[in-house]
Amino acid sequence: MTETALSAAMGLLFAAGVAVVVDAPGRILLGLGAALFLAQTARDLVLRPRLSAGPDGVRVRRVAGGVHLPWGPLRIGVRETRRLGLRTPTLELDTASGPDDEGVLVVLGRRDLGADPAAVARRLRELDPRA
Repeated sequence: MTETALSAAMGLLFAAGVAVVVDAPGRILLGLGAALFLAQTARDLVLRPRLSAGPDGVRVRRVAGGVHLPWGPLRIGVRETRRLGLRTPTLELDTASGPDDEGVLVVLGRRDLGADPAAVARRLRELDPRA
């Protein structure tokens, strides 16, 4: 939630800067920055919580609607990638049963989850009735 609050504050600060800056290119850049920060804040507020689990499976909220992943075919994993010298863990939820089955793959990062992906994966495994 702190990222959402920071994004909102930056958006409002950039929007206030539009009124202060006198040159047109600066106003355009600040206006675009404000729009991006405020859009990200709105996305965070609308889509949270992104992930919820129940006895029948996991529900993931997306911009284009939610998707339900039943426990049966669900595989839960954490993948850590290195990019630009930073390690980034992501939670992977996959329902594919084999190479010919497309299934559904959902990848969520720490910002999407609001918590460490490894901790969320452990909690989902605890909630999984198959365990």
